[in-house]
Amino acid sequence: MGGGAQTPALTALLCLGLCWAPWDKAQARTLPKPSIWADPGPLVAVGNPVTLCCQGSLQAEVYRMYKEGSPQPWVVQAQQDSRHKADFPITMSMSSYHTGQYWCVYWTLLGPSQPSDPLTLVLTGMFPAPSLSAQPSLMVASGGNVSLSCCSEYDDARTVHLLKEGGAGTLHSLEAWFSHGAGVWQATFLLGPLGSTHAGIYRCYRAHSSQPHVWSLPSEPLELQVTGMYRKPSLQAQPGPSVPWGVTVALRCGSQEVMDTFLLHKVGSGAPPQRLHVPGSAMAAQATFTLGPVTWAHGGTYRCYSTHSTDPYLLSQPSYPLQLEVSGGPEPSSPSHPQPGYATAPAPEDHTLENLIHMGVAGLVLLGLGLLLAEAWYSHKRIRAACWR
Repeated sequence: MGGGAQTPALTALLCLGLCWAPWDKAQARTLPKPSIWADPGPLVAVGNPVTLCCQGSLQAEVYRMYKEGSPQPWVVQAQQDSRHKADFPITMSMSSYHTGQYWCVYWTLLGPSQPSDPLTLVLTGMFPAPSLSAQPSLMVASGGNVSLSCCSEYDDARTVHLLKEGGAGTLHSLEAWFSHGAGVWQATFLLGPLGSTHAGIYRCYRAHSSQPHVWSLPSEPLELQVTGMYRKPSLQAQPGPSVPWGVTVALRCGSQEVMDTFLLHKVGSGAPPQRLHVPGSAMAAQATFTLGPVTWAHGGTYRCYSTHSTDPYLLSQPSYPLQLEVSGGPEPSSPSHPQPGYATAPAPEDHTLENLIHMGVAGLVLLGLGLLLAEAWYSHKRIRAACWR
């Protein structure tokens, strides 16, 4: 009885062990997926080389690189001194043929690994560059919003890509819409509420929907700066905020925190802010911006910011505004203009000499006519006298 009672339990345990063994072997063969990247990067300018890298395991025997749409993988035998990694160089000029999605797999004695995450290889420089602008400003307070507009004058720009320098990949992709009023294709990206991760350098590219991995040249870089990350600095003018024309003015921006970079911005100016780097120290620092000899163009409202050179696009709160006034200077030599809404009669001119010349010419003409008439009358009189004889 005792033995009979134990038989079902032994059978259950034996079955559990037999069932566990194959599942455990299958788990052992499931190798971690490798890492894949492109050197120097996944965006490759036309004509440049690129190397695809796959990093797997020290037990790897073979690496295989797969390309979307390609029937055969690219096989590389693992090297004895670098089994954990394999390189797949594209040494010939990069072209649209090489663009697309790639992924890799490594093989050990236990079998293949899981596939890596996909890597998209993009060809750039095939079309003229678009332009990138920011509204309302390149300097935006933390928590605010900003619109980045990528524009192209070419009618084949159907897709626009916005990338942030140092980012993991494409930040945004949008279908561009045509603005008939401006005569351009435009895509607008809304960023916000802004935080520290939004600050940095942005570029945009345009592409055609029929070739999604063939892009234009990049736009000019746009530096987006997020303010309000540190306490506001102070801003003072020497010798003062009201100065005569031609003197030199020193604008001093000081921080109570340890900062090594300062920016001076003229409110309403389209020019980028002036930037000064001060050698770091354990004490509060300040920077002096020199303006001059000043003219009326230097007048206006100024603010300054402080930041760290390690995070140059994260700025402090703006200083209190400083109004710089420039007095004196040469009198403006601008031509007088008539008052709007009133017709102005032209100033009288002296035509005396011109009139005398005209009268003299007229007198000579009359004298000539008189001589001709006298000659004709005299000739007629002689003919009549001859006839009467």
